[in-house]
Amino acid sequence: MSIFKRLRDLTMSNLYALIEKAEDPIKMTDHYLRDMQEDLAEAEKAVAAQIVLEKKFKQLYEEQEALVKKRDEQAHVAAQAKNIDLARRALEEKKAAEQKMAEYKTSYEQNKAAADMLREKLEEMRKQITELKNKRETLAARVNAAKAQKQISQSMSGFDSSTAMAGLKRMEEKAMQLEAEAEASGELYKKQSSLDEEIAKLSKDQQVEDELAALMKKYEG
Repeated sequence: MSIFKRLRDLTMSNLYALIEKAEDPIKMTDHYLRDMQEDLAEAEKAVAAQIVLEKKFKQLYEEQEALVKKRDEQAHVAAQAKNIDLARRALEEKKAAEQKMAEYKTSYEQNKAAADMLREKLEEMRKQITELKNKRETLAARVNAAKAQKQISQSMSGFDSSTAMAGLKRMEEKAMQLEAEAEASGELYKKQSSLDEEIAKLSKDQQVEDELAALMKKYEG
């Protein structure tokens, strides 16, 4: 697979369309993310290799540029010293260095242009991966919300409100019945307690009267 293949063959809009139609959009998004991460790793290696070439030809170009300047200065020094052979030799090497410098400059500019293009594509891919990751978070939230809504709907479908209300009414009636029975038992207990108290009072009063009669009889004489 060549680098940036998915970047060329599948636009983000088409990718989102495929994801939206997928049975499981989260799994589909994760699949594309994995593929794009692999492409990104390949692209980063390619960009790094291209940058190495760019720097290499830049260094060669700058070395020849410096050599041209040096040989030119040396030619002037030799000419001032009236050393024609040395001046000629310096100019010959200067010319050869100029030819190499031109070649290296062309190669450097070509490789720099290629590296710049790859840098732009690499940055575009990184942005798309970030965008897809954000899309995944949005999809995950939507899927979770849909699942929760579906679960609630299924739970509500088995819930009969009329039956529940009827059961609640029966419970209220049962509670009222228990309350009435409790109240009746309380009244009965109250009446029984009152009767026992009255009988006990009578017995107590009779004892007083008997003791009083015995006391009075003792002092009659």
